[in-house]
Amino acid sequence: MNQVIKSVEVEPTGIVFHPDNRRVLVRPFISSDETRIRHIIERALSLSEMEVDTQLAILRADFNNRHPDLEACWRRHFAIVRGYLDDQTLSFNRHLYIGALFSGEYALESAALFNPSIVAHPDQSGVEPGALRFVISLRATGEGHISSIEFRSGILNADGSIQTDEVSSMVVAPEVVENPTYRKVNFALKLKEMGFKNDWSRRVMASLGDHFTREDLEKTIQETVSSSRAQERTLECVRWLALSNYEVHFHPSVSLSQRVIFPVSPNESNGIEDARFVRFCEDDGSVCYYATYTAYNGRAILPQLIETPDFQNFRVLTLNGQAVQNKGMALFPRRIAGRFAMISRQDDENLYLMFSDNLHFWNDPELLHTPRQPWEFVKIGNCGSPIETPEGWLVITHGVGPMRRYCIGALLLDLEDPSKVLGSLPEPLLKPKDEEREGYVPNVVYSCGAMLHQDRLVLPYALSDTSSTIGMVNLAVLLAALKAS
Repeated sequence: MNQVIKSVEVEPTGIVFHPDNRRVLVRPFISSDETRIRHIIERALSLSEMEVDTQLAILRADFNNRHPDLEACWRRHFAIVRGYLDDQTLSFNRHLYIGALFSGEYALESAALFNPSIVAHPDQSGVEPGALRFVISLRATGEGHISSIEFRSGILNADGSIQTDEVSSMVVAPEVVENPTYRKVNFALKLKEMGFKNDWSRRVMASLGDHFTREDLEKTIQETVSSSRAQERTLECVRWLALSNYEVHFHPSVSLSQRVIFPVSPNESNGIEDARFVRFCEDDGSVCYYATYTAYNGRAILPQLIETPDFQNFRVLTLNGQAVQNKGMALFPRRIAGRFAMISRQDDENLYLMFSDNLHFWNDPELLHTPRQPWEFVKIGNCGSPIETPEGWLVITHGVGPMRRYCIGALLLDLEDPSKVLGSLPEPLLKPKDEEREGYVPNVVYSCGAMLHQDRLVLPYALSDTSSTIGMVNLAVLLAALKAS
């Protein structure tokens, strides 16, 4: 059991989410060398129809029981390389076989399953009084340190026990909407922020409606194309921005534990990291789930936003503004005095608070809290969105100290004016125990979001960036300790 100041304890539940390298996704494996692509296709074309059918039968026997819709993956991957074919009249089976040649399995969790966040499930039908159905998001990491988002679910029972739902042995990537829509005002503001507001981009934007599709954008680009170097650089930025804002959805038949959001856009090609989900309630009572996450392309990070009403349909959007920097942005679960609010970490060292009238644009961060205790002298950050309690906003934090040991702490902020810190724990709420220190990144406990259920704080957290567990904290005891600090 993890001891904290006075009588505050994090009680273990015994629930652990371990990485499972048997859960594999079919992803495209396509060389950047066009000559190699053509050579592979030529070999596929050299086979007779009977030989193609035989090879497909072997593949189906080997892989069908590992994937719920294998042929759909092959069809998508064939579509990527179809442009290299001179003969477009090939048989359907040959399409599938060529698609399979440019496909491969990827073990999403082969390295780790960590950094969880928890929210109330959007569907509470059939749940007994006093119980709550929940969704946990997890960062799955495999070969090459490529991270994606996975989900688990379960029930928090009225008696304090937890039931987790069965996890499927299969995973499914979502369908990517080929022609997503964009809001012109956000698109144009992002172009301006990036330094690409010029005569050509203004002409493009002026020709588009308040909402436009990717096809509309490409058509307008072609109609206004010129040969200047400045326009070429702007065009590259416009297309990059379009690809960074996308929509995906899962078929309703795909269970929650089967759903995986794998990197789609170029800016997240090396991973979708540390999604912090929050159930956001608007002033009119409507609910949407948001998540801030870090997109990583192998060279630079970019904070992004996910929005979903149901964990089935997702929109991924760029976050904009001078304050959109570094990792660890976390949205408050409702507006404060009519404005959106966010906890952030601008300088990789301190906690900041910022407000905005527009969910997608953030500026003017204010310093909120600095490292004060030895266990957080290197830096501090948040462990998910602030949690509303009768005593104030509860912010679960992480602190990094000597030997880069990560511990979990807590702050209490004023409900009406969250720039006022009412209390902070002088000692960690949670620190790595001896049996939890070894892993992908040793000496780390970390969370991307907790929630309340009845009189308890439900705190999922990662164990040395390898697996994840859930702990429980008596809320009254924790709040008393914060107010006394």
